Amino acid sequence: MEGITLTVSQLNDYVRRLLASDPIVQHITLRGEISNFKPYASGHWYFTLKDDTGRIDCALFRQYTYGVPFMPQDGMRVLVKGSAGLYVQGGKFQFYADGMTQDGVGDLYRRYLELKERLTAEGLFDASRKRLLPLLPRAVGIVTSESGAVQHDIRTVAGRRFPGLPLVLRPAQVQGDGAAQDIVRGIEQLSRRRDIDVIIVGRGGGSLEDLWAFNEEIVVRAVAACPVPVISAVGHETDTTLCDFAADMRAPTPSAAAELAVPELAALRDTVGDLLHAVDQAAAHTLLEKDRALARLEQRLSAREPLSYVREMTLRTQHLKERLAAALDKRLTLLSGRLSQAQEHLRAVGPQAVLGRGYTIALRKGQAVASASQAGGDMTLIFRDGRANVRVQSVWEGDPFANEEGKANL
Repeated sequence: MEGITLTVSQLNDYVRRLLASDPIVQHITLRGEISNFKPYASGHWYFTLKDDTGRIDCALFRQYTYGVPFMPQDGMRVLVKGSAGLYVQGGKFQFYADGMTQDGVGDLYRRYLELKERLTAEGLFDASRKRLLPLLPRAVGIVTSESGAVQHDIRTVAGRRFPGLPLVLRPAQVQGDGAAQDIVRGIEQLSRRRDIDVIIVGRGGGSLEDLWAFNEEIVVRAVAACPVPVISAVGHETDTTLCDFAADMRAPTPSAAAELAVPELAALRDTVGDLLHAVDQAAAHTLLEKDRALARLEQRLSAREPLSYVREMTLRTQHLKERLAAALDKRLTLLSGRLSQAQEHLRAVGPQAVLGRGYTIALRKGQAVASASQAGGDMTLIFRDGRANVRVQSVWEGDPFANEEGKANL
C-alpha cells in the first residue's frame, strides 16, 4: 500500500500540530545549562539548553524577557518554562520559552569564574599592565584559524585602511583538544619576530564550549606575558573570554581589531600634514622672536661696541676741549684785562710817573735813599730824563717843607 504524498510544509505543519496537541511537551519546565546565548537587537533571546548528553535550541521572545530578573550568560544553570514546538519554515525542533529562573551555575561557567577570580587576585588583569598600541606597526601578527572568516575580515579592513601593511598569519587551532597549546605556540612564535609590533588573537563567535580554549590558563598567561601588545578579538561583541581581560586591548569583532591595529593611511597623512604646518608655524614664530631678540642684542652690543665707545668718548673729549678752550680764552681775556689794569695802576704809581711829576730818586751806592739820615758823600740823582752824580755837602733832617731856619745842619 502506497503512503500519501505530502509537501515539506505540510509535513512540518503536521508535526507542529502534533507537538502542540501533546500535553507532555506543553507548559513544562526544562532544567539545563545555557550555551551560545545571543541577545538580538529585536529584543529576542536565542540560546541552547544542554545537559550531559543532550541539547535543544531555545527561543525567548521579547515580551517574555522583561520578566527575567537577570541577564543570562553561557554556563548558567537555569529552569526554563515553556513548550516544545517546530519552527515550520526551517523544520527546526526547538523550545519556546516564556519564563526563566536561575538554577545555580554550570560546571564550565564555574571554572570560568574561579579562574577569573584567581587571576584577578594575582593582578594579571590590572589596567597598569596594559600597553599602548603602536601608532604605525611594521607588521601585524594574526593568530587564528586559517580557514575561518576572521583572517579574511582582518585583511579586508587592513587593506582598506593601509594598503601594503604586512600581515603575518600564524594558523592555529581555535577549538577542541590541543587548541590552547597551539594558540600559545602561535603567540610565542610571532612575538619572536622583530618586525611584528602588535598581535591579534581571535576567532569567530560560538558557545562557551566553542570559545573555551581562550579561557584556558596557559593561553591567558601567554597573552599577558607576550612582549608585544596583544589585541583580543574572540567571539562576538557579547562574548567575553579571560583572554579579553589579559590582552592590552579587547576588540568586539575581528574587523574592529583590524581597525585598532592598523592606522588609516589617509588620516596619518592628514595628521602629518597638520603637524608639518604646525611645525612651520612654530618655527616661523620662533625665528621671528629670535630675530627680534637678536636685533635687541645687536642694538645693546652696538651701544657697547669698542669703536662706538671710542667715538662717543672722542666726541665727548672734543666737546670738553672746546669748552676748555672757550673757558681758557675767557679766563685769559679776563686776566689780560686785569693785567692791563694792573699795568696802568703800576704805571700810575711807578717811578716813571713820579719822575715825570718833577720828583727825583736818590741813590747811594746803588741803593735808594729814602731818608735824609742815609744821605751823604757821593750820590746819584735820577731825573725823568737823565741822571746826575752829586756830592752831598750838608744834610738836615726834619720837615723838608719847613722854613730854612728850622733846618738842622749836619
